[in-house]
This record gives sequence, C-alpha cells and structure tokens, in this order.
Amino acid sequence: MPALTPDTIRTLTEALADLTDYLRENLDLDEALALVEPLLDEYTGLPVQFADTLRALARAIQEHPSAPRTAQVDLLVTELRTAAWEQADQHTLHYVLDDLRDLYGSASTAERCCWCR
Repeated sequence: MPALTPDTIRTLTEALADLTDYLRENLDLDEALALVEPLLDEYTGLPVQFADTLRALARAIQEHPSAPRTAQVDLLVTELRTAAWEQADQHTLHYVLDDLRDLYGSASTAERCCWCR
C-alpha cells in the first residue's frame, strides 16, 4: 500500500467536490445514482469508512505514549467516538438509493403509454 499523505487525502476530498459540482450540473438521475452508489454502500461506503477513520484516530490518540492524560483529551476522544457512531448510523443512506430507484422506476413506468408497460 502506498504511503498516505495529506496530499492524497486532499485529492480524495477534491474528487468528492468534483462529484458534487458534476451532480449540480448534470440532471441524469440514472448516472447520478450510479455515481453516488459506491459512496453510500452499506458496508464500504463513506459513512462506514469515515466512522472507522474517526475511531482509529481516537484510538491512536489514546494509545500514543506522548498524548497527555487529561480530562480534556478524554473528552475530545469521546467526541470523536460519538461522531463515529453518528457517521456509522448514516449507512442507512444506502437504502435511500434503493427507494429512489424504486420510485424513479415506478414514475417512469407510470408515465409510459399503456401498450409500453
């Protein structure tokens, strides 16, 4: 695995910003759902990955030998872990995509003429 750097992470966040801009300009719903789907995968999507990242950061802080052992540090670690749980709860956004596909498919079927259904 190549070494991670702040620049590689910035590239990732820039790609997300590019996706956001693209979705604002492009009205193709099928493409939008396909592009967002990997981000919201219920097992490997962004909410789950970010939650794991926050937990790993909390653990790294807590286990680092030079980290101060203070109530303030404990509070900050707790805040990271709370944020991780909140992020992990967002894994259900995967099901929103499924519901959107179902509704979008139903709407397009209802709009067709009777002999095309």
